[in-house]
Amino acid sequence: MPSEAEEAAVADGPGMDSKDRSGAGDPVRTLELLWREPGAGTSARGPKQRSSVDAVVSSAIVVADRDGIGALTMRAVATELGLTPMATYTYVPGKAELIDLMLDTVYRDMPRANMAHLPWRDRVTVIAAENRALMRRHPWVAALPTTRPPLGPGLIAKYDHELRAFDGLGLTDVEMDAALTFVLGFVTATARIAIDTAAAAADSAQSDRQWWERAAPLLARAIDADRYPLATRVGAAAGQAHDAAYSAEHAYEFGLARVLVGLAELIDRR
Repeated sequence: MPSEAEEAAVADGPGMDSKDRSGAGDPVRTLELLWREPGAGTSARGPKQRSSVDAVVSSAIVVADRDGIGALTMRAVATELGLTPMATYTYVPGKAELIDLMLDTVYRDMPRANMAHLPWRDRVTVIAAENRALMRRHPWVAALPTTRPPLGPGLIAKYDHELRAFDGLGLTDVEMDAALTFVLGFVTATARIAIDTAAAAADSAQSDRQWWERAAPLLARAIDADRYPLATRVGAAAGQAHDAAYSAEHAYEFGLARVLVGLAELIDRR
C-alpha cells in the first residue's frame, strides 16, 4: 500500500492544468465509464465498497461548483467523500476522466423544454437560455475547452434535443451542426465574461460601480479626450447606460438578437 506521502503526491497537483479539458483521459476507459449501466461501479463480490462512481462524480461537481475547477483534485474529492485519495482511484482512474463524467452528468441533468410547437427563433432562444442557465449553475463548465466533448449519454441527449431547434428548416445536417455550434459558442463567450465579472467583484470586494467610482478621477486626468474622442464618448455612454464598464445581461440580449438575424439570413433562403 502507498504511504500517505505517496498518496499526496499522486492526488495533489496544480489547479488548472493540461488535463482540465474534455477528452484528455484514456478514451476507452472514459467511454466505458460514461456508458456504464445504472449502478455500475459497485461489485457484488468482495468487501462492500464504501462509495460508487456516481458518488465520486457528484462530490466532484460539489467541489467544482463551490471552489472552481482549479480546486478540483482527486484529494479534494476524496475529502468530500470521506475516503483516502487512493481509494477514489478505484472508482475513477484520474482527474481527466472525472471531468468528462462531470460534464456528461450536468448535461444529462439539464432541464429540457418542449419545443415541438415553437417557431424556430423561439426554439433557438430556448436553447440559448438553457445553456446560459447551465453555466450559471455550474460556472466551471464555461471554463472547460470541449473540442473533444465527452460522448456519453448526457451529451448525446443534449445534442439531440438542441438540434431540434433547427430541424425541418431545410438546412443540411452539416449546417444544422454548424448553426448549433454558432449559438452555443455565443452563449459560452458571454457566460465566461459574466463569470469573470462576478469573480472580479468577489475578489476585490467591490462592485463594478464602486471600482469605477474610485478609478474615475485618475482616468479623467490620464485619458485625453481630444486624442481618443471615440473611446471617451462611447465609453462614457456605455458606462452610464450600464452603470458599469460591462453589462453581461445587455451583451447577451444584444448578441442573441444578432445571432438570430444571422441565422435568419441562412434559414429564410430555404
